[in-house]
Amino acid sequence: MATTEKKGVRTAAKSSSVSLDKKPKSSKMDNSEFRELFVEELKDIYWAEKHLVKALPKMKKAATSSELAAAFEKHAEETETHVATLDQVFMLLDEKARAKKCDAMEGLLKEAEHIIENTDAGTLVRDAGLILAAQKVEHYEIATYGTLVVFARTMGHSEVADLLQYTLANEKETDAALTEVAESFINEQAASE
Repeated sequence: MATTEKKGVRTAAKSSSVSLDKKPKSSKMDNSEFRELFVEELKDIYWAEKHLVKALPKMKKAATSSELAAAFEKHAEETETHVATLDQVFMLLDEKARAKKCDAMEGLLKEAEHIIENTDAGTLVRDAGLILAAQKVEHYEIATYGTLVVFARTMGHSEVADLLQYTLANEKETDAALTEVAESFINEQAASE
């Protein structure tokens, strides 16, 4: 596993055991509409990650259980790494790291705020709702990163694909961790409140 240091944040790229890299079919690939779509979607997820960094501390503060608060704190730190990884991806692609408003993430974060506003503080019903909101975010990120990995490999950008694959794996781990917290006690106790 290769790691790099950027502004005190470590990013890592896992090497795939099976190489799916393909060289671009033409020298025009880097000037293609497909590459343009890829870069636009990178800008979209960049905006999403930057705004998630701001939202996760609010979700942590609203959480009732210490387990959920700890999960949100851990993911906030990981999300900062995701932003740094995207900075590295933009650099590798010789693109300026710019965010483009992500309407999907904006909507998902508004849903989280709505859950906080419409549930009672100190209840596990609120925690169950926060987990629901957080998993919607994770599933959006998993879908996005999964596609971006394939796009990068298709264009022959194996180092970029490896970086994005590492983030994808982290998003899947976070989703599984949230499910574990929900199933350990939160959902059952929320149902009886």
